[in-house]
This record gives sequence, structure tokens and C-alpha cells, in this order.
Amino acid sequence: MKIYPGWRPAGRSLQVPDATATPSIQQKPFADLMRQKGEEVGQGELHKILEQIQLQGDRLAKSMTVRELRQYKLLLKRFLEETARKGVGMRDTRGWDRRGRTKRYKLLEEIDETLTAMADELLETEQGHIDILVRIGDIKGMLVNYFF
Repeated sequence: MKIYPGWRPAGRSLQVPDATATPSIQQKPFADLMRQKGEEVGQGELHKILEQIQLQGDRLAKSMTVRELRQYKLLLKRFLEETARKGVGMRDTRGWDRRGRTKRYKLLEEIDETLTAMADELLETEQGHIDILVRIGDIKGMLVNYFF
């Protein structure tokens, strides 16, 4: 039997590291980590869409073409859908009416106030462009009524 010279004997000269000397690492549950990363990605995406809306609004102010208008409407729609989906949640509750029968209520809860504040800010800053979109929508409705 051959004894390898790199091996040390396990005896008094062996030093065992103290378990209390190293700080314990607190690990987050996987679901919390995924939720946090999802929120970070979502916020970044919403800020990117907001910047695109402002740039498209400037382009629309310079050249009022149908293509620019359509692109602006699509960006606005996408932003508002994202904020509505992530910023507001629905909760079911049960209660009784005046006659004592059970009734089911659906309540909307504001989950993330920053998202809804961002949407309100967008609506305030882009109000002039949105008024133009409303007028164009009214004209489109009149044309549909005229032809049909």
C-alpha cells in the first residue's frame, strides 16, 4: 500500500474552521426572487415605452401623417394596457343584499401606485395629442355613419 505524501494525518494538527466565524447567508425564496426580477424588468419596459411615446408625440407634432398617428395610438394603447394589467388587481368578495341573499362583489385594488401615477402623468403631458386622437376618432365615426 502506497501512502501519498500530499495527505495529512487527521490529528491534533488539523484545524477545523469555526462555523460561527462565517456569516450565515440568508437566501430568498425562489418565488420572491422571480417576482422582484419581474418587477424590475416591467418597470424598465414601461419607462422605455414612455420614452417612445414622447418621441412619437414629437414626431406626430412635426408631421401629422396617418402612419405617425397610428404608431402613436398603438404605443399609447400598449402603455395603458400594461399599467392597467400590472397596476390594478381584482378581488372577489361575498356579501349579503338587503333580503339576506348572498351576493358576489368584484373589487378593484390598486396594487402599484407608481404605475398608475406614471399613467396619469403621461395623460397630463400628452393631453394635446390625445385631444387630436379624440377628434380623429369622432371624424372616423362620422365617416362610418355616413357610408353605412
